Amino acid sequence: MPNLLFSPTQLGSLPLKNRIVMAPLTRSRAITNLPNDLMAEYYSQRAGAGLIITEGTSPSPNGLGYPRIPGLFNAEQVQGWQRVTERVHQAGSRIFVQLMHTGRVSHPANMPDGARVLAPSPIAVPGETWTDTAGMQPHPVPHEMNEADIAQSIAEYAESAKLALQAGFDGVELHAANGYLIDQFLNTASNQRNDRWGGSVENRIRFAVEVARVSVAAIGSKRVGMRISPYGVFNAQVPDAEMDTLYLRLIDELNTLGLLYIHVVDHSAMGAPEVSPELKAKIRSAFNGQYILSGGYDASRATADLNANRGDLVAFGRPFISNPDLVSKLQTGQELAEPDFATFYTPGEKGYTDY
Repeated sequence: MPNLLFSPTQLGSLPLKNRIVMAPLTRSRAITNLPNDLMAEYYSQRAGAGLIITEGTSPSPNGLGYPRIPGLFNAEQVQGWQRVTERVHQAGSRIFVQLMHTGRVSHPANMPDGARVLAPSPIAVPGETWTDTAGMQPHPVPHEMNEADIAQSIAEYAESAKLALQAGFDGVELHAANGYLIDQFLNTASNQRNDRWGGSVENRIRFAVEVARVSVAAIGSKRVGMRISPYGVFNAQVPDAEMDTLYLRLIDELNTLGLLYIHVVDHSAMGAPEVSPELKAKIRSAFNGQYILSGGYDASRATADLNANRGDLVAFGRPFISNPDLVSKLQTGQELAEPDFATFYTPGEKGYTDY
């Protein structure tokens, strides 16, 4: 039988040339938060993947928490992204933009004038973050979002989703993982509210559901996916006793919206707690859309999990950094080049387009 990993498939109505997904990878090359020609070159080099999901891209000035991450909330950014999507489409791949509002994982030095560090509760992320102007700086205590802030943030996702289609993207992935804004509402480490946006499972999933709802209303359910990270501890998130219940409840709500896919992060290969196989299996069977597997995959494990119907597509992250031709290398069993960690987030082409 053909190897499923390399065989064509459909993602909703989109034909994909294989089941390999390039996972979203922050690379910090967007000078002044604008996508550019260097980024277009980087993504087109990796268009062997059936689907590319871009690095986290902010739907709001308030979500630009790291230096040099791209935005998607104005016309100039749309034009920059158009160069990227054109190159990727010419190379035969599909591309979704990952909408990532960093929330409390931020610093004013990394943000434009007038932007604010926002979060569900006024609890700072422990530790420090890099700023280009002042080096490492402690995370500030974020502003606790009021109803107006929450409504504005939800609306920004919808507007950014519309701009994504203008920019030529095939769809959007809502980043509800890894301790960023949507996950900050899901997780009790960052959400200690006692209004309708916090406390119970029903209240904590509300922000994620509303963002998905307005995004679907803006561009259609078959263009919207979501990335989640149950049991993730990145950015000081903590598992709680209701975690399985919370994610299964979220899946129920996303089913009513007809979401295209769910993308489940399991960073246990990098030392994080494992997402239990039981929870993954429950999400797989409960969710009506497609399921993207991710977390330290190689070709043989990816093939085994596809054959066992544990997922529909498989995301590869770090191997794509140092192997622009990853798909052909996986197919022929060639040895993979190791990435240079020192250049993951530095400006310029070194460690970016020169592998």
